[in-house]
Parts: sequence; C-alpha cells; structure tokens
Amino acid sequence: MSGGTGDKPNRSWSRCISRRFINGLILLVPLAITFFVVAETLHFTEGVLGKHLPFYFPGMGLITLLVIIYVTGWASSYWAGRRLIHIGETLLGKIPVVKFIYNSVKHLSTAVFESNNMFDQVVLVPFHQSQALGFIMADVPEMLKEKLGDEYVCVFIPWSLNMTSGTNLFVRKTDVIYLDISSESALQYMLTAGAVMPKRQSAPLAAEPGNLSKAAASALLQKEKK
Repeated sequence: MSGGTGDKPNRSWSRCISRRFINGLILLVPLAITFFVVAETLHFTEGVLGKHLPFYFPGMGLITLLVIIYVTGWASSYWAGRRLIHIGETLLGKIPVVKFIYNSVKHLSTAVFESNNMFDQVVLVPFHQSQALGFIMADVPEMLKEKLGDEYVCVFIPWSLNMTSGTNLFVRKTDVIYLDISSESALQYMLTAGAVMPKRQSAPLAAEPGNLSKAAASALLQKEKK
C-alpha cells in the first residue's frame, strides 16, 4: 500500500518535468530554426561580399540581400525585367532536377505570398473515412469541369510537419465544411501536428447557400440561436 502511494508523487513529478520540457521545446525549436536560417543566410552573404568586395562593413550582406529582393520585384513589373526573368526560368527549366525543385518552390511561394485568395478559406473535407483540414485553392480546370461538373471545388490538404507536401482533392461542394478559422492559425495547427490550437477569426463566417454542407449550416444556426 505504501509503495503504491509513494509512486503517485513520483509520477506527478515526472509528468510535470516532461510537460515543462515539452513546453520548452515548443517555444525554443521555432526560435532556433528561425535563428539558424537567418544566421546561415547572413553568414553566406556576408562571407561572399567580404571576400570579393574591396570595401565592406558589417551588415552589408543583409542590406544587399534586401536590395536584391526589392530590385527583382521592381524589375518584374517592367517588360524588360519580365523578359530577363523568363529567359532565366527557361534556362533553369532545361535542367531536370533543378527544374522540379524550382517549379515546386515557385508555385508554393506564389500561393503563399500573392493575394489571390489561395489558403484564405479553411475547410473540413472527407478524407479516408475521416475528416481533414484543407484550403480552398484555385478553380477546377475547365478540362476537369467537363467531366466533374460545376459542383466540385479543389481543396489542398497539407501534411503535418511538412507544409511543402500534400494532396489535392476535388470535393463536392455539399461535402465541404467551411470553418471560422484564419489560414495562419490553421497552418500553425497543421505544422505543429495539433500542438498549437487554432483560433477563431474576428468576423463570423457568412453562410452562403450551396457552399456550406448541412453540418456547417446547422452549426451556424445553433450558434445564432445562442
């Protein structure tokens, strides 16, 4: 009896230590990864400039990197700049492995950074006899609409812990549950495999006939009654 009661404090202490250790990892790992990526980028740019330029001062690599990003964006707004970028992309497209990596990263960057409503709407869709979080993506291609009809939407489901991979599903609009969650909050939830709980958006999601499933519509009605 005494041995059993003595084990309870030990288990509670072990759980407390384990929980605090996990909390520390959750807080420090993102900071460490962010610091590592930024430090390595700055180290590379500072090293290249320090070796090849006759004049150099600390922080020149960061300034140069920001200027390059800005000038590239500025040049892409003019015909000559777009033409040069197109030529460069064509050359990269002739290298098999580089072509695959570049196109994948480019498409992901375009989806994340451009304001084209990609990743803006978080949804729940049926997936392997369960439900999965996903994002409404671009319209269904016309060639697929001819086969599927207009009652389908394209949903992207990212994999947890690896947001660069995922799967595209064509789901019936009646099976899609629209969620009142911001895309940033949903991405954090997926990236941490559920460790960071999603938050509601400040503005409630409007119910649109034909876009909400029966489950979503009933949930919204119950919320309004309350």
